[in-house]
Amino acid sequence: MRLSYSALDSFQNCSLKYKFQNIDKIKEPKSKEAVFGTLIHSTMKFIHNPALLAPKMEDALDFFSKNWNSDVFEDELEERSAFSMGVAMIQQYYKKNVISDYNIIDLESRFAIEITDPKNGTGHIISGIIDRIDKTEDGYEIIDYKTTKKMPSQDKVDNDLQLSVYLNAFLARYPKEAANLDKVTVSLYYLKHNVKLSSTRSLEQLNTAKQLFLDVIAEIEKGIFVPNVTPLCDWCGFQKICPMWKHKFKDERKIDSEEINAVIGDYINLKSAIASTKTQFAQLQEKITKYMEQEGVERVFSDEGIIAQTLRKTYKYDEKQLREILEPLDKWESILKVDGIALKNIMSVLSPGIRQDVERARVLDKESKSLTIKKK
Repeated sequence: MRLSYSALDSFQNCSLKYKFQNIDKIKEPKSKEAVFGTLIHSTMKFIHNPALLAPKMEDALDFFSKNWNSDVFEDELEERSAFSMGVAMIQQYYKKNVISDYNIIDLESRFAIEITDPKNGTGHIISGIIDRIDKTEDGYEIIDYKTTKKMPSQDKVDNDLQLSVYLNAFLARYPKEAANLDKVTVSLYYLKHNVKLSSTRSLEQLNTAKQLFLDVIAEIEKGIFVPNVTPLCDWCGFQKICPMWKHKFKDERKIDSEEINAVIGDYINLKSAIASTKTQFAQLQEKITKYMEQEGVERVFSDEGIIAQTLRKTYKYDEKQLREILEPLDKWESILKVDGIALKNIMSVLSPGIRQDVERARVLDKESKSLTIKKK
């Protein structure tokens, strides 16, 4: 399998989005944030491209302006704000950096490194693009530009997976530098803040990064892709086809939803009313549940709010398996009956391996669906 860091990150945030992007190959409309970030990266490449004379700040601003795309912005105020932020990033960068001082080895360097699963010997490819590689006085520096408004803590940079991937790619290109890891710096340059956060990596961290890719690949190969509702959904281009959001775009899909909109509104208002009757509530719930099944969605939207369907699962433990695990440890008699509370009381004294064995003895007992409301 071929997997990039961005694809891995996408899978970890929402496996269904990963499926849309990488398996179904559905083209996602570029967000204004993505378009802005791409132009800033192109401008940074323009600034540092090898030349007898480095581009002046005026040249960089001219490049940025000529390649500006106003079509992705909703209104003039939003566009003006974004353009001003880009100009400020470039100006601040020139104030802090002397462009001719850097000894740059490569810009936007593409890589594809192979990793092998020790369990079955299967080879996989990690691919990506490194923004910039510099030769420093005593080693090297790998730099990735960021245009986000938030800046992380140093601790997050010290454990950033993307930087570990880039360093693994660098070492595949220059394997002898593995003996000089302390002289290879990895950095995230936050252009909005004009701050560069740097770190180093150990061999253990680099091996952990490779193992994480193998773990994620194993999860992808299971073929289970479920939506995950997070704040990142606001920037997702797949909302129109996502079961958690597509009902929001019912008008665009020309669904005759006047009746169901009324039902949703009634349901939400009735749920919050103290005097609502259980019978009427159940009838509305049944209609909405049937509509969700009919449309293949898990959330429905109306002017009053959002109704989401949740799946509740309860588990029980296989008594025979538990007895085989706990009886040799003289813990079986501690459980008068097999239930979660009794097990919880003894789990803290069990070794991690035994606790895992106990969890593997857990089987699905029953599941039920319920609806939750988020009022506007």
